[in-house]
Amino acid sequence: MLADKAARDQLIAFFHSGTKVEYKKGESIVRSGDEPLGIHYIDEGFVKAYAITKYGEENNLIVRQHDDIFPLIWAFTGLHRDITYQALSDTTLWRVSRSAFLEFLKTNEHAMTVILDMSIEAYRLHSERVMTLEYRTVKERLASFLLTHAERFNDGSSKNLALSAPIRRHDIASSINASRESTSRALSALAKAGYVNLKSRYIEIPNPDKLKELL
Repeated sequence: MLADKAARDQLIAFFHSGTKVEYKKGESIVRSGDEPLGIHYIDEGFVKAYAITKYGEENNLIVRQHDDIFPLIWAFTGLHRDITYQALSDTTLWRVSRSAFLEFLKTNEHAMTVILDMSIEAYRLHSERVMTLEYRTVKERLASFLLTHAERFNDGSSKNLALSAPIRRHDIASSINASRESTSRALSALAKAGYVNLKSRYIEIPNPDKLKELL
């Protein structure tokens, strides 16, 4: 564990030697089709990655948070898919060039274990999203989304498990392949049945085991 912490601290120190960049909520960091300006480390804030379907709809792929690094696929392959990275909140990043990032990893092998852990976590989240989309009803997909993301983003500020991230209903709807209206109806139904609490700043889940029963 100490070796992992040392490798992570080394990786963060490397990014802090790069360029500090700040984005306001809603600003695009990397636009679809554009070559990224470099590899980014999230120092503070939240960043969502999404694609636009052939029908012109937003397909929310993943939300990244503090300590995440992106775009890793482009970092290692040089290939950038048609994905937009957008700040979900006021966000502070540190950016380094792709060449400097790859050179750093060549000379700091232990840092690769940190990158591997991040890649495995991203793969796990994408796999869970695929499984979520297999549920037949919007309510089931919503319950699965809330459980996964509340466990991931819960910051401990609430006595209940809470989705402590600025994820809007629009973002939830695009993540579970549902309309905003049907997502809102399903969320209201969950609240009425006591599965979630919508009266706090973030969506709270008073009894996660009870919500899991829907799945």
